Amino acid sequence: MKSAPIRLTIIGAAGRMGKSVVDVAQNDPEIQIAALCDLGDSIESGLKNSDVAIDFSQAESLEEICRAALHHRKPLVIGTTGHSQRQREILEETGRSVAIVLASNFSVGVNVLFWLTRKTAELLGSDFDPEIIETHHKMKKDSPSGTAKSLGEILNTLRNSEISIQSIREGEVVGEHTVIFAGPGERLELTHRAADRAIFAAGALRAAKWIINKAAGLYSMQDVLGL
Repeated sequence: MKSAPIRLTIIGAAGRMGKSVVDVAQNDPEIQIAALCDLGDSIESGLKNSDVAIDFSQAESLEEICRAALHHRKPLVIGTTGHSQRQREILEETGRSVAIVLASNFSVGVNVLFWLTRKTAELLGSDFDPEIIETHHKMKKDSPSGTAKSLGEILNTLRNSEISIQSIREGEVVGEHTVIFAGPGERLELTHRAADRAIFAAGALRAAKWIINKAAGLYSMQDVLGL
């Protein structure tokens, strides 16, 4: 018997990423859009009749979103970046009661880049110095990007030192990330280029399907992909 579609609330539905999620979700037979929320809309009423919510709004909305998720015991997929220490603590507290996928980037390719970055750093060792270069459209607010910060955290864990991140804002670039490993007489580069926001939307929807009925906890996109 065919299962009922997943009822989805999209928070930040009027933004660049929110619109992309709406477009992809409308063509997915496994998804039913239950509510679209943006500035001034009630997130709690949107979540009430949903199975899961995807958030691509602003970090400032996080506390309200988590409060609503706790009240209705609904899982979350969080795509906002630039969280403060307090907001990160709120996520961790909420994750003790509901399932949350938190990702700086939902692209399958970027999450493979995360895995490759860790593996490459381990194999090359301390003889190779890492550096990150990221480029996005000129309207992107956070700098460095959440993805670049995630790459930096991966490298920092292995090197125990701050990693140089160069941020470029120009034109309509969707997103480019390069990790450079410069060593004696050679140089290795790992690059991911995004050409369409639909790849992030598709990844977020994949996470939303995966998180249904998962135990409470704070999960990553690499958990979703089994990396």
